[in-house]
Order: sequence, then C-alpha cells, then structure tokens
Amino acid sequence: MNAAVRAVVRMGLYVGAKVYFIREGYQGMVDGGENITEATWESVSSMLQVGGTVIGSARCKDFRTHEGRLKAALNLVTLGITNLCVIGGDGSLTGANLFRAEWSGLLAELVEQGSIEAQSVQNYTALHIVGMVGSIDNDFCGTDMTIGTDSALHRIIEVVDAIMTTAQSHQRTFVLEVMGRHCGYLALVSALACGADWVLIPEMPPEDGWEEKMCQKLSATRSRGTRLNIIIVAEGAIDRHGKPITSSIVKDLVVKCLGFDTRVTILGHVQRGGTPSAFDRILASRMGVEAVLALLETTANTPAWVVSLSGNQSVRLPLMECVEMTQKVQKAMDEKKFEEAVKLRGRSFENNLRTYKLLAHRKPESELPTSNFNVAVLNVGAPAAGMNAAVRSAVRVGISEGHRMFAVNDGFEGFYKGQIKEIKWSDVGGWTGQGGSLLGTKRTLPAKHVGKIAEQMRTHNINALLVIGGFEALESLLQLYEARAAYEEFCIPMCMLPATISNNVPGTDLSIGADTALNAIVETCDRIKQSASGTKRRVFIIETMGGYCGYLATVAGLAAGADAAYIYEEPFDIRDLQANVEHLTEKMKTSIQRGLVLRNENSNENYTTDFIYQLYTEEGKGVFDCRKNVLGHMQQGGAPSPFDRNFGTKISAKAMQWVTKKLVETFRQGRVFANTEDSCCLLGMRRRALIFQPVVQLKGETDFVHRIPKEQWWLKLRPLMKILAKYKTSYDVSDSGQLEHVVHNRPKDSDASVAM
Repeated sequence: MNAAVRAVVRMGLYVGAKVYFIREGYQGMVDGGENITEATWESVSSMLQVGGTVIGSARCKDFRTHEGRLKAALNLVTLGITNLCVIGGDGSLTGANLFRAEWSGLLAELVEQGSIEAQSVQNYTALHIVGMVGSIDNDFCGTDMTIGTDSALHRIIEVVDAIMTTAQSHQRTFVLEVMGRHCGYLALVSALACGADWVLIPEMPPEDGWEEKMCQKLSATRSRGTRLNIIIVAEGAIDRHGKPITSSIVKDLVVKCLGFDTRVTILGHVQRGGTPSAFDRILASRMGVEAVLALLETTANTPAWVVSLSGNQSVRLPLMECVEMTQKVQKAMDEKKFEEAVKLRGRSFENNLRTYKLLAHRKPESELPTSNFNVAVLNVGAPAAGMNAAVRSAVRVGISEGHRMFAVNDGFEGFYKGQIKEIKWSDVGGWTGQGGSLLGTKRTLPAKHVGKIAEQMRTHNINALLVIGGFEALESLLQLYEARAAYEEFCIPMCMLPATISNNVPGTDLSIGADTALNAIVETCDRIKQSASGTKRRVFIIETMGGYCGYLATVAGLAAGADAAYIYEEPFDIRDLQANVEHLTEKMKTSIQRGLVLRNENSNENYTTDFIYQLYTEEGKGVFDCRKNVLGHMQQGGAPSPFDRNFGTKISAKAMQWVTKKLVETFRQGRVFANTEDSCCLLGMRRRALIFQPVVQLKGETDFVHRIPKEQWWLKLRPLMKILAKYKTSYDVSDSGQLEHVVHNRPKDSDASVAM
C-alpha cells in the first residue's frame, strides 16, 4: 500500500494538485482535525520497502452511519477536497461509492445546518473517487492481482520452504493453514508453487469420501520413497455440505487413518506483514499514477473507476460492476454452485485449478493413455530460477498424456554426447522450490553438432522436443529448424519456453526467472540504502545484469525508488549524466539523504560503472559521497519466487498439451513428420494471453547483434520512474489498448489546483 500512497502523492504534486493524507482510514475522515494533513514530496520518501501502510488503516463503524458521513463531508469541504483515492477491499470501495452518491445531499444538509456557505455547494458540486484494491486474498473481480497478494505468497512460500527441510528430516506430514476466508487463491497458488499433496479451498469443496482419497494419495506418495507430505488448507475451506474443514480436522484424520507423525502450522498474520515484493511495488506504483490520471479525467457523468491490472496493462473499470461481480462469486458459493464460482473468479483462477489437478494427482498406469511417443526436455543458456518447476510440470503432464519423457543433461552439449535418460513422475518431486537448473544447462548451440544430435534422436527415437532457456534457446530452435532440410530427425514438433533473468527474448513480455532476479536486486538495493541511514548524504551506483536488455535496471529502479537507471535502449550522453548529477545534488541539498542510481552492465561501453561513480563523486563533493556495487551472479541464484514457480509450471503444462496435439496431427504412416513453420514455436506471454509463435516469424522482431527484441513493452514504465524521482517529463497517459469501454473526458478548463 505504501508504494501506492507514494505514487499518488508524487503524481498528484507533479500535475499541480494539493495532496492530503487521511490517516486511519474512514475513521480519520470522520474525526478530521490532525488526521487530515497536507502531504509533501519528502513525506513519502523511504517508504517503498515498508510493509503495511504508514498512514494507518482502521475499520470504521461511524462511516456506516449517515451522521458519520455528514461529518466526513464537512471535513473534506472545509479543506476543499473533492477527489478521493481509496485503497482497500470491496467494503471500503463500496463505502466510497455510497459517499459519492450521497455527496450533493450531504452538502445541502450542511448548508441547512449552517455548517458551510451556500457558495461551497457551487464550488464543490461533485466528489470524484477512484479505487485501488489492496487485499492479500486476491478476491476482487476485474483485476488479475490485487496489491499485497504477491507479498503474501512470498511469506507463505518462505514458510513452506523452511518447513519442507524439517519435514524431510523427520518424515512428517505438515498441514498448513493459510488466509482466505472466502477465497482460495492463496491456498491454491501456494499449493501449485510448492507442489503440495492436497489442497482444500472454499470455491471447490472436495467430493464426498475425500477423506479416504486423500489418505490413499498420501500413503501412495510415501510408498514411492517421498519422506514428507504437505497439505494446504484455506481458512474458509468447506465440504460439499457447507461444513468447515479445519486444519485440526485434517491432522486428526491423517493420524487416525495412517498413523503419520503430523503437525499443524497456522500462518496467520505473518502473511500480511513483511517487506513488499518487487511485483507489488511496481503494481502499486503503476496503479497509483493511473489513479491520479483517472481522477483528473473524471466528470460528473463518468462512473467511479477502479484501477486494475490486466496482463501487464493498467486498466480502468467501472467500480460497481467489479464489486457486483465479486459479490456474485460469494452468492454462487452460498448456493453451492461451485463450478460457477470458479468461473466467476476469472480465467487465471480456473487455469491455476486445472494445472494443479493435472500435476498433483497421478493417474494409475491402467488409466493412462498410451501414445508411444518419446518427448525430450532440456535447458539451454544461463540458469534461471523457475526452470526446474517448468521441467517438473512438463514431465508430469507428459506422463499424464501417455508419453515417455526423456531428460537431457547439460543442454545441447549433453545431447550430442548422449547424456539422455528416461525421467519418471517421482524423479521430479520437490523440484519446484529449487533454484538454478537441476538438469544442468550450457550455452552451446546445436549448429556445429547437428549430425551427432540427429544420431542421438534416432537412437532414442525422440518424437518431440521441449527447450527451456533464454536467447540461446531461440537461436537453437532456429538452427534446428534450418537443419530440417538436411536431417529428417528434426521434422518433429519443437517448443521453446523463455527462461532467462534478462527478460530479453522476443515474443514474450515476461520470462521465467526475471521476477526472482528482480526481487534479489530490489532486496539488495533496500539493504544498501539502509546502510547509509544515519550517516551523511550518500549516493549508491549499482550495476545490474541483463546483457544489452535494460529490463532489470529499469523495473528494479522503479521498485527500489531509483533516481536514474542507465540502459542501452535509451541512449545517454555526458549532458544527460550532468543533468542527473545536478538534479540529485539539488535534491540532496534540500531533502533526501540517500540516492540510488542503477546502470545496466552493457548500457554504454565508455560510460562504465567506474566512470559514472567517479563523475558523481567529483561533482557531488561537499554535498554527498558515493559508493558503487556490482551485483553480479547473486541475481541468477536463490530459490524461485512464487511468480516464477507458477509461471514456469503453467506455461510448461500448456506447452506439453500443444506438443501432444501436434504429435497426433503429424503422425502419419507409423511416424511423426512435422516440417511446417507452426510446428517449431515459442510459447510466450503477450499481455494476458499465452501465445504460440513460430520462431521463424520472430526473426523480424529481433536484434540479433544485441540479443534483444526490437520493441519492448516495459520502456513505457521509464517516464513513470522519472516522475516519481521528481523529474519533469512527459507521461503518455495510456495507450488505447489499455482502457476498456471508457470515454476520455478531460475537463476543458483543467483546474490544476485540485485537491485530492
């Protein structure tokens, strides 16, 4: 929430508005006085890394009464506030909408009482509101993610990873209870991210007789040599008859039926606390800026907006439509229409549930289809967190589809040397939480060894190929596609999944591993900034990885509150550097204590990190001193973030289903033969959709010299970073694809002195 507060304040000041904090939620609005204070640029410094909300939040009974809202209206009118930005759940947003509807009536009442002048009613005819959803449950329809959900998942996954090591040692079963009274999102996604054996959520109560099924599943997993079981229960879990299923009921059941040593851990309010994740900070910063723009464009005739996320776009949706949809989900659950509830939750929730069912429940051998196809999986390029989750998902989905799965060690180097072996369901147990690449990965490209690779494919009768990796994986697939003319062995379905921390693969907005690297950078920046607290003024110059791609530097800059981020895609010269130094010197003299400057490793061959460090040191003499840090390979390591685990898992499951479809389509006269462009694809995420794109068609979108896509969506986040760092720059409001069924109404005589 703090990132959202910071963005609203700074964007508000940037457009020339007066901005106020209302402390302690609606209670502060009703009580007025010192609870409503003017905000300055400095009052939101150094708060990005703080959890919770610095302006306080409280449940408020008074605001539910007419008298309470009358007091609140008086407090706002007295200060001339007519624009309200509300960050909260559907209750808070519904309250704001009611307040907006009553506004003119409340003012008329205040005039009658003599509390305000009649002129005030003329001046403040309408109250404009915009909502942002802050809720760890991710239970609001209309947005893919709510502010706080990703951070809550980070807390849960940290605990699960820690518990797994102790459960492994003692051969224990753990029952974990996570938050979600009416929404099973956290439970479902954390179960998917840690590969839990069983999950219980309110939207999809288990069939009658689930107790026996669950115990059979746990017992089967143990008999295959696994030393632990994890069961995740949402606090609102129920059975088909609406009876609650608590963590203690599950524990007693396991002890009674199986006699396993079982422990319960209730995560409770741990999930709400802690440092916000990089994803949450960026989401909230983008939403905050969009919220201010929405307020400026609202007129008396437009509905109240809620700012939400669709894929990687910030969009505005009518607030009450979203609230009504959210209430429909609860209604469907109350009426025991569970399938409908899952559908109403949205595509992403349905997808998570489908993928979880696919991976967690192993069908008995007798029920599996027999396809007699052999599919090979390999990692190519540098390691990226989340690769193992993708391999696990591919292996298990492949086995469920009836294929024999083969793992290739050490990329194409291992391929031509024959390091290929069959991999079974239980071989990939516990892989989701492991960083790096367990199969081993190399940057070797196949071109020099096509003959030997073709020979290995003949030997093992490989009918399809799944390649998980970065830019090298794309080059590899292009080379194998070219080799089809000479070697029929490569006339098979081939699919690539983008996995690289640099996020520099064309055809996809995001790559597996980039989120984990981003969190590593942001966490380090937080620590580095903290190291200067209490000392004299200091500026840190930090170098990030990414090759020629400035994604990590830019997005980490936005999440860590950087003053500048130098990247290859946005050329800069000595005049820009000078302007940045002067701007920072000015800020240091007046307000802030610490500055942060990020530089992508290949942003400029002459303006090196050392050069920039020396320049800042010289120019800042007497005002600030300088330190530099090169983050290096710590950006590639670490346990994968919840986002990367799930992204890897879902994208890989979808790829294997595509492979199956292609194998069936191209199987003729006893063999697989696929030589069309669309049988050699990259599966990428574009906005909200996962799309298969022939690699040949991606050639035109690629700068092969610098190994980056020619067009990159995140470049439009750069003005945002500059505005939040107090630069005067133009900000392109929204691209046309961003707003859904919304008419732009910019007030003609835009009164810049609005108060929000």
